[in-house]
Amino acid sequence: MRVVVTGAAGLLGSAVTALFEAKGDEVFPIAHAALDIVDAPSVERLVLELRPDAIINCAAFNDVDAAESDATSALAVNAFGVLALAGAAQRAGASLVHYSTDFVFDGQAARPYVEEDPPNPRSVYASSKLLGEWFAADAPRHYVLRVESLFGHPGAAATRRGSLGTIVDRIRAGETVPVFVDRTVSPSFTADVAAATRQVLISSPPAGTYHCVNAGAASWKEVAEEAARLLGQPLRLHPLTLATASLKAARPRYCALSPARLASLGIVMPPWQDALARFLAAPTGGEVAL
Repeated sequence: MRVVVTGAAGLLGSAVTALFEAKGDEVFPIAHAALDIVDAPSVERLVLELRPDAIINCAAFNDVDAAESDATSALAVNAFGVLALAGAAQRAGASLVHYSTDFVFDGQAARPYVEEDPPNPRSVYASSKLLGEWFAADAPRHYVLRVESLFGHPGAAATRRGSLGTIVDRIRAGETVPVFVDRTVSPSFTADVAAATRQVLISSPPAGTYHCVNAGAASWKEVAEEAARLLGQPLRLHPLTLATASLKAARPRYCALSPARLASLGIVMPPWQDALARFLAAPTGGEVAL
């Protein structure tokens, strides 16, 4: 399989690149410095030159709070950049995988969101990601995979650790760990997301949206407690609540996602506790995939 990976230097992009290369696929990892996905003509030239079987878009404007004051940049990358990739995928006859987010929901649910639940974004970032989902549909063979609370071992060029990676670093250092006690999430191990992505492309299910997270739901407090238990270290917890945190952008309070639709295709996402244990057991810089 010939695969173009945009945003390949990031936390998820590096995991996707590593997994597909390990499986023997021909991978073209494209970092932002090599291609700005907002530049539609450049996107089309590259895609038509490489003629991939699939484009996997890991590029994103992920600074949730910064998006509130820089909506132009958030929309350019998260929405119009996806539109450029979808158009290029359509003309090249390629599948398009695009990653979205739990933030498209308002967080008022009391059980994990399913794909049929109506989105209700409450921030600029969330709105830009929902637009990206809609624009991805311009590619006939499109797969929008919603992920959240990503964690994994970043590649050499990655700078973001993700919230869980930061929590683990603080526990290991014996530092106080500030965590939300009133936000419920479904953590997503980048190695498992990458493996599920490849299975989706191989099995070619109906185009559309799928929740691609590790199974289960937990508050960030519960996630931190499990990490400390697995590490065999005490947890010095500093509880935070959404009401008291100084955040520009609204966060969904309950944003767990259900991966049941993927499971119905035979792509079963392991529980987040299992993923966390494998993440902590793997050497830094290595991933353990499905």
